[in-house]
Amino acid sequence: MDERDRKIVEILVKNGRATLTEIAKELGISEAAVRKRLKNLEERGIIKGYTAIIDYEKAGYGVISLTGVDTEPDKFLDVAKKLKDYDFVKSLYITSGDHMIMAEIVAKNGDELTKILSEIVGKIEGVKRVCPAIVLDKIK
Repeated sequence: MDERDRKIVEILVKNGRATLTEIAKELGISEAAVRKRLKNLEERGIIKGYTAIIDYEKAGYGVISLTGVDTEPDKFLDVAKKLKDYDFVKSLYITSGDHMIMAEIVAKNGDELTKILSEIVGKIEGVKRVCPAIVLDKIK
């Protein structure tokens, strides 16, 4: 990636709906050049997709939890594969440190979160411990 590619990525991170015209103007290059660079970034897997950033609270989800999930060592990939298929899991990470898996889970309220954690996540084969941390405010 050269400096122009980095700038394109930076622009898209700030505004995923930036047009080719806007990007071209900011970089001082043609729209065709931006289109070619974007295609190359996508083909190389640097840009994996385009998505909307949702304010879950405004969308009716009153509770967001960053949840650590500890598993039997030989089951952690199986657990992760199962978790990724649930709509309430908005992001999922394999991690080192305190927990093997970290999941961003959204729920309408505390009761729904409790049910999700105890009746679904906690009952996945191989899960040893579920450690939720409720998000109070998102800064960035």
